[in-house]
Amino acid sequence: MEDLVSMVIHNPALHKLSLAALAGLIIGLERELKGKPLGLKTCLIIAVTACLLTIVSYESAFLFSEAYSRPMDPGRIPSYVISGIGFLGAGVILRRNNDAISGLTTASLVLASAGIGITIGVGFYVEAFLGIFFMILGVRIIPDLISWIGPKKLMDIEVRAKVYIKKDTDLTSFLKEVKSKNFGIRRVKVKEEADDIVLTCIVVTNKKVYTTDVFYALKSSENVLQVEVENIT
Repeated sequence: MEDLVSMVIHNPALHKLSLAALAGLIIGLERELKGKPLGLKTCLIIAVTACLLTIVSYESAFLFSEAYSRPMDPGRIPSYVISGIGFLGAGVILRRNNDAISGLTTASLVLASAGIGITIGVGFYVEAFLGIFFMILGVRIIPDLISWIGPKKLMDIEVRAKVYIKKDTDLTSFLKEVKSKNFGIRRVKVKEEADDIVLTCIVVTNKKVYTTDVFYALKSSENVLQVEVENIT
């Protein structure tokens, strides 16, 4: 029994799978903190599975090559892992009802979890954790840094607005009034209905401005009957 425990503890596969689990945990924790549907458990499972299949692939290539009297490709199974992960990644990419695309970062981290698992499975530990470092740096730190010191445009957010306006209103004057409040206006759509005019547009403002501030700014016009706003950034 002691020999069995010792063999398991000193087995390189245990070390690789442990490191892969840790790597998946780190990547998944970042998504979990963002409240994303794919989080800690999924990334951990992906990293460990990719690592395990890579170990099997590489060990089998050396173990059975003589029995088959021909060289075996140790990268064959890992290549299938990457192909299979593509389907899982596609499942988290969503198109919301406001035409915004979400889930691209999560999908890329699904692929990254598999890549880290494969890297650890081959035995490139330093490269794997350098990869994790740069991933977390790119997802958590650099975006905030760029928003802080980068171009002003990066501080903008977009708010979809649907405004019900009195029929006798000069729409051009209304849009000029909105712009005078330091709001940008994009993708204006005007629809005339029986009792009012429905104006749909994208209001561009600074990240420090709350969506409710946009609501009150639009609602303050005397010609506005009703306002609907939605943050789409």
